[in-house]
Amino acid sequence: MIIHRLIKIVGVIALLMVIGLTLVMPAKVAIALNSPASDQQPALSGNGQFLAYVSNRNGQRQIVLYDLQRQALVDLPGLNHGSAIAEHPSISNTARYLVYMASDSGRPEIELYDRKTNLVQIVSQGYRGWVRHPRISPDGRYIIFESGRRGQWDLEVLDRGSKIELDLF
Repeated sequence: MIIHRLIKIVGVIALLMVIGLTLVMPAKVAIALNSPASDQQPALSGNGQFLAYVSNRNGQRQIVLYDLQRQALVDLPGLNHGSAIAEHPSISNTARYLVYMASDSGRPEIELYDRKTNLVQIVSQGYRGWVRHPRISPDGRYIIFESGRRGQWDLEVLDRGSKIELDLF
């Protein structure tokens, strides 16, 4: 009789512990990396934490930044603007800097987005030919891309200068 009571009490305590743990532990809500829309052109940050890619998840081709550790999208205020089509993202070490190709008037430009300031800068201004396939160095100082200004595809190296804030950590 005492043994049966003891077994029931232990069973109830075990049940309460399971229920209590279930109620106390928050559910991990992860935003899906992929969406029902097209997701493509991935670029991984140097530290391996961030993934930038092009997605149609909002009905328009936009650059998306995904934090692989937190399993969540990162807000990019000021990056995806108007009717511009964004392509070929490349990101620095901690994804502070994103470089990509954007076209809103039919002619593509290479743009640089700084996540710290939320500002976009056109870095291919002054190039008379077509531009494509931008890449940024891990520290964010150098941007390379292809340019057709001589009638063929050539490589261009843009040094942003020694006075920029480097993306090292």
